[in-house]
Amino acid sequence: MTVGDVAERCERILDEVERAVVGKREALELVLLGFLADGHILLEDFPGLAKTLIARSFAQVCDLRFARIQFTPDLMPSDVTGSSIFNQRSADFEFRPGPIFANLLLGDEINRAPPKTQAALLEAMQERQVTIEGVSHPLERPFVVIATQNPIEYEGTYPLPEAQLDRFLLRVGVGYPDREAEWGMLERRLERAQDELTLAIVIDHAGLIELQAAVEQVHVSEPVGYYLVDLANATRSSSRVQVGASPRGTLALLKLARAHAALRGRDFVTPEDVKAIAVPALAHRLMLRPELWVQNVRPGDVIRETLQTVPTPAAEDVAGRPA
Repeated sequence: MTVGDVAERCERILDEVERAVVGKREALELVLLGFLADGHILLEDFPGLAKTLIARSFAQVCDLRFARIQFTPDLMPSDVTGSSIFNQRSADFEFRPGPIFANLLLGDEINRAPPKTQAALLEAMQERQVTIEGVSHPLERPFVVIATQNPIEYEGTYPLPEAQLDRFLLRVGVGYPDREAEWGMLERRLERAQDELTLAIVIDHAGLIELQAAVEQVHVSEPVGYYLVDLANATRSSSRVQVGASPRGTLALLKLARAHAALRGRDFVTPEDVKAIAVPALAHRLMLRPELWVQNVRPGDVIRETLQTVPTPAAEDVAGRPA
């Protein structure tokens, strides 16, 4: 599969998902970039903005085995991973897999579960396996976690620790639709005369793995690679930042920039690809100095300022390939 094939198939995927999620092309593209880069996605926005619908729609269109976990304060780790249960017939313990054994796992309101349950996701997200009583159970590829949380509710919640936030490849906000898009949503609902909408399958899970492999063909020149490194370094040296982006953040920039280039039909990364994904890739990895919250400064603002100060590679250095 070529990079041109990636762009064509991604266009079809987005068009089909947009039948369910109206007027949010930019957010849908970012979610799809997470799929292409084989990473996990944090959807953070207010209730009722189609976060769950986005995950379910991508699962339908890509023919992925889908599972949803509603995180609650009484949710146990074994409710996520599964557990060994004694079988009286065989007089032995047998493993009963939990909902995490899916291609696309939706962790709804992840910040409502206690840290012990949140931590049950850590090994699965990083190692793509689950260990129960010393036995490792690999997770079938592709494996993507989409977690959602409400950014304004703090009562009865357990904020995600930095170590777990860092494991999400990118954080996406959906936002409210504009006037025309919201009426378009109502109009489509009136036309179909029912709540449920069945989306067509565009690719299967094997096809998604092929798309991920094709993204690995996208070239990154040395000047653009140093541009990625300089952006991450700038967050660490900023006077506004207490803890900057880790090397995992630099890798996230690399993976998402390559996926963005492939989505645009190019087999090389440009600085514009990097700038397009820098905020969703890095903002959730920064810890700002406490006094900045009083001034209403947010991590995304720091990333945007960094993009303006770090020198951009010259155009002739962008598409260069090794001899």
